[in-house]
Amino acid sequence: MHTHRQNVLDMLKLGESGVPIYVQLREQLLHAIGDGALRPGDQMPTMRQVAVALKVDLNTVRHAYDELERAGAIRLERGRGSFVADAPPKVDPPAKEARTDHLARRILALAAGHGVDPLALAERLTALAQSKETTP
Repeated sequence: MHTHRQNVLDMLKLGESGVPIYVQLREQLLHAIGDGALRPGDQMPTMRQVAVALKVDLNTVRHAYDELERAGAIRLERGRGSFVADAPPKVDPPAKEARTDHLARRILALAAGHGVDPLALAERLTALAQSKETTP
């Protein structure tokens, strides 16, 4: 197996937080993409590799990958595999605002589930976003 994909597999961990497994997986893969562990054009671990590594049902992994595809983060190519999307999809301003609101609500729900203060989270998100702007 490709070492790069193995590194991503090693990063994936499931918690006992009550958050559905496919959501945990989706969020961790988005995090890997956001942090650059997976870059545009990189091949993702196969769904089967993820299912075996985490000892979960293949359909659970498929659900996470399908959501990542719908979000435009990855592209699925029959017979070839899954790849990190080359560029974010173009979204008109009202749709972009709706997606932003939806994502903000999901993040607030996750924060509440983890006992994280939403204002502290907002400050941390701002700091991380600003540091990414200054990092090449």
